[in-house]
Amino acid sequence: MADQKKGFYLNLRNRFKDWVKSRGGKENKWSDFLLFTPDLFHLLYKLSLDKEVPLKEKARLASAITYFILPLDLVPEALTGPAGYVDDIALAAFVLNAIMSTTKPEIIKKYWAGSGDILEVLKEILKVADEMIGNGIWKKLKSLKRHT
Repeated sequence: MADQKKGFYLNLRNRFKDWVKSRGGKENKWSDFLLFTPDLFHLLYKLSLDKEVPLKEKARLASAITYFILPLDLVPEALTGPAGYVDDIALAAFVLNAIMSTTKPEIIKKYWAGSGDILEVLKEILKVADEMIGNGIWKKLKSLKRHT
């Protein structure tokens, strides 16, 4: 079972790497951020299972995971392909940033499978989130998270 999970993660990561090399990926200004999609999903999942993460934060993590897997969201992947994950990664960064006040950074870093420092990655995503998905959509996403 662990191999299946690892296989899913690696397959997803490879799909994004291939997309970034494609014409559409090369033309997308958010490709570097979109490469973090599988890593952020993996991090959300792992943190949701960690015993040291408070229950309230697990509810936030679960809502972000659910948003990732919903077929229709604010920027649907079915219509836009991998570029449609911009809202998912912005929401993931927002949720992960929010849980840092109650969860030790070491726990978050422990599950980070991506490149670079996760805290810097989150900071960079949040810095460009408005531009990446549009201010109106970003406001809607942030208001959704305040209710969880």
